[in-house]
Amino acid sequence: MATGAPKDTRKANRRGAARLAAVQALYQMDVAGTPIHEILAQFESHWIGREVEGDQYLPAEAAFFRDIVGGVVREQLRLDPMIDAALQNGWPLKRIEAVIRAALRAGAYELDHRKDVPARVIVSEYVDVANAFVEGDETGMVNAVLDQLAREMRAAEFTARG
Repeated sequence: MATGAPKDTRKANRRGAARLAAVQALYQMDVAGTPIHEILAQFESHWIGREVEGDQYLPAEAAFFRDIVGGVVREQLRLDPMIDAALQNGWPLKRIEAVIRAALRAGAYELDHRKDVPARVIVSEYVDVANAFVEGDETGMVNAVLDQLAREMRAAEFTARG
């Protein structure tokens, strides 16, 4: 029940597909322990832009996909404590459902490293990605956590426009 794809350009749609694929890849790495080189090869050759088990996967911006997945793996030890601190009621990241954990990590990575993308866009995109997998409270948690991280990591974007 996602609110739809980004409105602007074909590039935005390809980035949205890359975010969705990145969260799926991070989830698979987390749950199945699949190494990053296998995940990247698997997604790029068999999933992205193809039909798999009756589901059509959208074409994705491959470099953007690789940046998110590789960046999360590289920065995870630094990002996880930030996400933990933003979670409400002392609920540790390790107890969060794996797909939500993947979305939070990918969103936190983008907020920290992809200054070319506005913070509000990143938060909105990962809420939409989470919506593709879960409903209700969990998507609200993704929104709240990423919004808090965005306001900490990119305070200027929020004070400049109010």
